[in-house]
Amino acid sequence: MAALHFRGTGLPDEQPVEFWVDSGVISTEPIPGADTVCESGWIVPGLVDAHCHVGIRFGGGGGESVEGLIAQAETERDCGVLLIRDAGSPVDTRFVDDRPDLPRIVRAGQHIAAPKRYIRGLPVDLEDESQLPDEVVRQARAGDGWVKLVGDWIDRSAGDLAPLWSDDILVEAIAAAHREGARVTAHVFAEDALPGLINAGIDCIEHGTGLTDETIELMVSHGTALVPTLINIATFPDIAESASRFPVYAAHMRDLHSRVKDTIGAAHDAGIPIYAGTDAGGSIVHGRIADEVEELKAVGLTPSEALGAACWDARAWLGHPGVEAGAPADLLVFRNDPRASSDTLAAPDVVVLRGVVVKTR
Repeated sequence: MAALHFRGTGLPDEQPVEFWVDSGVISTEPIPGADTVCESGWIVPGLVDAHCHVGIRFGGGGGESVEGLIAQAETERDCGVLLIRDAGSPVDTRFVDDRPDLPRIVRAGQHIAAPKRYIRGLPVDLEDESQLPDEVVRQARAGDGWVKLVGDWIDRSAGDLAPLWSDDILVEAIAAAHREGARVTAHVFAEDALPGLINAGIDCIEHGTGLTDETIELMVSHGTALVPTLINIATFPDIAESASRFPVYAAHMRDLHSRVKDTIGAAHDAGIPIYAGTDAGGSIVHGRIADEVEELKAVGLTPSEALGAACWDARAWLGHPGVEAGAPADLLVFRNDPRASSDTLAAPDVVVLRGVVVKTR
């Protein structure tokens, strides 16, 4: 592995940086004979997609083939995503860890749901909610420090979104995950499931379109994070259009969509930590993190905050370092400031993963 040399402007500090890479690790000590990768440009840590599904087949749900999920991971890598929080996958992706050319994955195991209360072929379905604490422990041990619950979904008997779990079982299940050293997140579209999840100590909410002033205040007091997946929320009108058998549900989805900018903007204004996730897999194609960052700007995050939500802040949240001495060399170089536009962010000029230049433009 050749030693590398970098010089440019680092973000978020906007200060000149110079460092070397030896055996995949960043060093501030000069290395004679190192290959200079850049003499200028903007240098940032590898991007993060904090809600991504490597291994879910696009367009139909269910598990993806080995070849297909490798292609998904390569697509993420080529657009600069070098760290993925996989928010639930029905297939085992551990072999990806043995591929140094593919992004690092932080796994949440498999979704946990109830029968007919989530997308067919994706979750572990529990016949009785009393099984939830034990299943949470199993998924905590199968993952990389995260567990994914389905917090709400359409209840066809009621004709609308409804919670899957009682408040008491959530307290027990989330405590069980925490004893395993795992954090818990939940898919939540609507309003009713949020208080029970937040009060039970959940660590993160996915989507969060049903947040209210009261539940935003709860999230602030509990330190709960939010991954809003705004490019996925943009599909709500299409979901509603296809749900003519359930008019109350369809109207609810349209309403959640119509006020999402105000909802997520209020969460940001309140100080809730927000991270960028695309929900790629299933109905969203991979490689769209730049679009999600742009949507975060549209709800009120500054350009630096929005990029941080997909970069240095998200990496810190997931326990991965940025561009610093002693850290693995997972980084990007841009000729132009990546905060300026989604087109710039979507096309890094140099991608370095584990100390190897894996892509250049």
